[in-house]
Amino acid sequence: MNALQETNFKFPGQTDFYRGKVRDVYSMGERLVMVASDRISAFDHILPRPIPYKGAVLNQIAAYSLQSTRDLCPNWLISSPDPNVAIGWRCEPVRVEMVIRGYLAGHAARTYASGLRTLCGVTLPEGLHESDPFPEPIITPTTKAEEGHDEDITKEEILAQGVVSAEDYAQMEAYTRALFQRGTEMAAARGLILVDTKYEFGKRDGQIMLMDEIHTPDSSRYFYVEGYAERQASGERQRQLSKEFVREWLINNGFQGKDGQHMPTMPDVFVKEISNRYIELFERMTGRTFVKDDSKNIAARIEENVLAALALI
Repeated sequence: MNALQETNFKFPGQTDFYRGKVRDVYSMGERLVMVASDRISAFDHILPRPIPYKGAVLNQIAAYSLQSTRDLCPNWLISSPDPNVAIGWRCEPVRVEMVIRGYLAGHAARTYASGLRTLCGVTLPEGLHESDPFPEPIITPTTKAEEGHDEDITKEEILAQGVVSAEDYAQMEAYTRALFQRGTEMAAARGLILVDTKYEFGKRDGQIMLMDEIHTPDSSRYFYVEGYAERQASGERQRQLSKEFVREWLINNGFQGKDGQHMPTMPDVFVKEISNRYIELFERMTGRTFVKDDSKNIAARIEENVLAALALI
């Protein structure tokens, strides 16, 4: 299967270029062209093999979710002229990721299992089991690192360090709760539970705006509604639609991103399984059939569609 490892375009009017873990970002003055590649990352490392269709799934779920939440919060998206591409407004990033958790899972569950009962300054109740719901969703922010690992941080530390003003933080917190509630409702309508997610914000013309992607399997964790209660009652692990199973595979193969650890190579069958899971989440989340574009040259298709879109702006 064909997959997009990276792009190296030179668009008319291009002023800058940045390659992130997954996205290639082209600056055009006040606008950004963001190309979702098929790269996959875990534990802040890019895995050697790209995942076919992953970039198209991420970009299309993000566009769908951004369009479905624009009434709650202004966002950066202008258009999506290609399955792998989003064009939007440049914002000045706030160096905080707003992580919100409705259930004890992932990093929160590992923290809880270690015996700690606070996470990012939030007190966690006693007596919880992995995948149990919190009494109400909790916000556990992290720093947004330029390089390396994001780090847990408390609201008080964010304000004390002047990372963001108290007014802007309050606005981001309100947006985060409203977006998570909408995402929860959208997931429930499709037989899914939105377990946790993260939102990234920036400022444009003095206004807080939602940036990047939302409610995708790279930024969110989902359980299936069907069988959830039965699995909790019997102590079984929950079925997930998220990237967590990739992290678990890496852990089982001796890799957590720590110094001295060797990253294992994913076999073909596992690469295909990851691809299928991403496609499944798209179809479950949107109710639409995912269209596999098997272009022999994905980069050429993207370039043609972006140039056509830029000509209209």
